[in-house]
Amino acid sequence: MAPTPTSLVFKVRRCKPELVAPAKPTPHEFKQLSDIDDQEGLRFQIPLIQFYKYDPLMKGRDPVRVIREALAKTLVFYYPFAGRLREGTGRKLVVECTGEGIIFIEADADVTLEQFGDSLQPPFPCWEELLFDVPGSVGILNCPLLLIQFGHALHPPFPMPMFLALGASFIARYYSFRSIYIRIDGKLLVTRLKCDGFIFALRLNHTMSDAPGVVQFMMAVGEMARGASAPSILPVWQRHLLQARDPPHVTCTHREYDEMVADTIVSIPVIDNMAHRAIFFGPTEVSALRRFMPHHLKQCSTFELLTACIWRCRTIALHTKPHEVVRVLCIVNARDKFNPPLPTGYYGNVFAFSVALTTAEKLCENPLGYAVELVKKAKDNVTEEYMQSVSDLMVIKGRPHFYGVGSYVVSSVARARFGGVDYGWGKSIYGGPAKGEVGAIPGVSCFQIPGKNSKGENGIMVPISLPVQAMERFVKQLDCLLKDQQVTDKKSKFIVSSL
Repeated sequence: MAPTPTSLVFKVRRCKPELVAPAKPTPHEFKQLSDIDDQEGLRFQIPLIQFYKYDPLMKGRDPVRVIREALAKTLVFYYPFAGRLREGTGRKLVVECTGEGIIFIEADADVTLEQFGDSLQPPFPCWEELLFDVPGSVGILNCPLLLIQFGHALHPPFPMPMFLALGASFIARYYSFRSIYIRIDGKLLVTRLKCDGFIFALRLNHTMSDAPGVVQFMMAVGEMARGASAPSILPVWQRHLLQARDPPHVTCTHREYDEMVADTIVSIPVIDNMAHRAIFFGPTEVSALRRFMPHHLKQCSTFELLTACIWRCRTIALHTKPHEVVRVLCIVNARDKFNPPLPTGYYGNVFAFSVALTTAEKLCENPLGYAVELVKKAKDNVTEEYMQSVSDLMVIKGRPHFYGVGSYVVSSVARARFGGVDYGWGKSIYGGPAKGEVGAIPGVSCFQIPGKNSKGENGIMVPISLPVQAMERFVKQLDCLLKDQQVTDKKSKFIVSSL
């Protein structure tokens, strides 16, 4: 569990931001988002990033020009991304397909991929430079829906990060490359690196797409960059498939949207004294945790196991009062829940914030299997009817934000295939979230990201942010859990068992 490197400092020279419009005329029309898309909890930007190595076979080809042209061609098919969001009656979001385009930034970074270290993982140093927030572009309404920064380094090969947004930024790679930043929310930033590798960073307006949706778009850009005349998977809008019924009626229990009472005190983590670590869970660590599972939970998913483990260790580390209600909100992909299935090519948001909740005392005093069972049940609650019920709730309650007090949001991008996007220079050496967590407040969310350790083993990387002292307690709890030891915290009102 190594601290995330933050000491690397470098300079980025950016060209003037430009708008990349569709290469051909597109329809001027208004397209409603679904009632899953436009909930309050998705009205933010997600930064994604991809790092790409230099490929000698592509010598003489400028990735900036290739990707800029590919984006323009792809936007002919994904033309809503070139439009702007408007808000109508009942706070309903609508895309006006204006064809104005997305923001694209070309940049050069005075750094090499090697300087980022052997293990690329968020949060990346100076990532704000790799994905520059153009003034006036970060709003949800009336702003570009996608921003991409593409960057090159000015000397030898270097590892590049690529941030893809579910709400974000993408792409970067190693070796003599150029960096590219791509953002979906109206901006794309491509950064060249010293080593001729590049970083592709992307910022996405999350109301437009989730992780599978934005990866679908990026895959299409890659296909066009490699010479295709059309994407192999054509985009499908059809957001009406996730609209509320008429009349809307809530049929499921949605504790993730509990109403907070007026005198609720929201505890915000210490921001100026935060520690950051990227924790690697490989086969050894996962097996160590799985041995605690009772027979009926032996086949639980890795996501369920890691989510329960981190939720429990984090609750202990924060010295949460025993009687306080604690929640973990699991981002559950619901694409496989529909019958008939959603059409191939649908790129809107299709997930639920399903919640597991209990008291801190029950979470920490019970065996780890107790937390796993809660997480598993929360995931299993998400069905087609559950998704329809969420859509109806959005209309009835005015598109509320999910409940935030005592909540920890966990999302896995392990299957999103961010790292598989190929613009002609091969797959990225890192592709995924740029920050490792969602939102502006550190420590209240995390991603589970596919990665490798220093030995080259494949596993799941989980970036964690906590106040410094809480991080020390978190690491101690996790280490003892993995080693099957018992920990007694004298400051806590209850004894914590690793089991």
